[in-house]
Amino acid sequence: MSDANLRKFMVFYLIPLETMNDWKKVDPQFRQASEEKMRQEWAAWMQAHTSMILSTEVGGKTKSVIANGVTDMRNDIILFSLVQGESHDAVANMFQNHPHLQIPNASIQVMEVMPMGPMQ
Repeated sequence: MSDANLRKFMVFYLIPLETMNDWKKVDPQFRQASEEKMRQEWAAWMQAHTSMILSTEVGGKTKSVIANGVTDMRNDIILFSLVQGESHDAVANMFQNHPHLQIPNASIQVMEVMPMGPMQ
């Protein structure tokens, strides 16, 4: 399938806030070694799947915008990627063995991205 026929997807990497807070309490030496191991596994996974990955970015602070104002908030999204693939199922299946899923309570969500078209 040519790149022109590939569909685009947003991939969200989530870790619950409670899990992140618990991780900060772990012995720093153990945490550092575990994080380095995960970085290496993540890099290897990314290298093996480089043809599908368009970009991967770290999520920052979040703002909630509603009709009567803007407030700070937190969510479970820590990273996101824009990827391409033949189908929603094919892309989702590529993430089944992603190193991110080694983290307790972590998950990955895959959402298809489609052109919006003109506003009427």
